[in-house]
Order: sequence, then C-alpha cells, then structure tokens
Amino acid sequence: MKEENMTAKQLVDTIVEGIQEKKGTNIAILDLTELDNTICQYFVICDGDSNTHVDAVANSVEDYVREYAGEKPNHTEGFTNAEWILLDYFDVVVHVFQRSQREFYNLEGLWADAARTDIENLF
Repeated sequence: MKEENMTAKQLVDTIVEGIQEKKGTNIAILDLTELDNTICQYFVICDGDSNTHVDAVANSVEDYVREYAGEKPNHTEGFTNAEWILLDYFDVVVHVFQRSQREFYNLEGLWADAARTDIENLF
C-alpha cells in the first residue's frame, strides 16, 4: 500500500520495519537535518551477524520501501561482499554493516554532532 509523498521521517520508520523484519540489530537513526552541508536528512545504521544476514536485511529494506513507499534506492553499494551495504534514498541513507565493519568505520563517531535515536532490539 503505497503512501503518496512520504516524508523522510516516515521513510525512516518504514526502513526500520524492514530492518526488524530480518532481525537486523543495534539500529541507530542519525538526524542530520540540523547540521550544515549534509548529503541527506537521516542515516539509518544497523548491523547483521554475517554476509548472508547483512544481505537479507538490506533486501528486506528494499522490499519494504518499494511496497510501502513505492520507491527504489537511487544508488546501492556493497551487495557483492555484504560487509557494508549502502542504500541511498536521497533524503535517507541506510547502512547495513557486519559488526566488525561498523566498529571500524564508526559512522556514529564521525557524525557525533547529529541527534541520535537508538531503536531497541526486538529479540
């Protein structure tokens, strides 16, 4: 059921549902709207346990956004090795990491001045 003119925040909520559907964990939403010179409004960051899990989470996000928002990502990267998959929806960029890669790149630290919301794991 596509919602017309979905806002960036509504898109974030849909993305979180897609992550949770495949048990992606440690979901963090970084609100970049108050920062200068950012490439998007939100980052949604999560992690998975393996290449297969990261791939499944990213595919679930794509499926949910396509079904509920009627959108496809503008750009994707990382499906080949599935250590860090990026889905770019213009206003929202999704990062699905394996834990070791997430710790190494530390996007939350790089964007520490952004407002952060952590979503509790469902299991």
